Amino acid sequence: MVSKQPRKQRKARYNAPLHQRQKFMGARLSEELTKEYGTRSAAVIKGDTVKVMRGDFKNTEGKVQSVSLKEGTIAVEGVISTKVDGTEVSRPLYPSNVRITKLELKDPQRAASIKK
Repeated sequence: MVSKQPRKQRKARYNAPLHQRQKFMGARLSEELTKEYGTRSAAVIKGDTVKVMRGDFKNTEGKVQSVSLKEGTIAVEGVISTKVDGTEVSRPLYPSNVRITKLELKDPQRAASIKK
């Protein structure tokens, strides 16, 4: 049984092993990709091109530089914050706040899993 209590939901996500955290890294596909592949979402991987849909960087488009399963975040090029000392750091984003506009299909296993 899975609890409905938000407290237990948060705890389960926080303590989830990496193979389960991979399922949390999904994002919506753009309308063109949805029609092409017949699915609404896919896991975000390094190399995908995404468009930010929420937050300060809304409508920014860039390639995914890194994916962190530990924190459940992604880093997108062009989404940076400037620290007080002037250094620029990538701003982590949750995958639910982006839309995939171009898929990285170099991996044949991923290409097969997304194809109809």
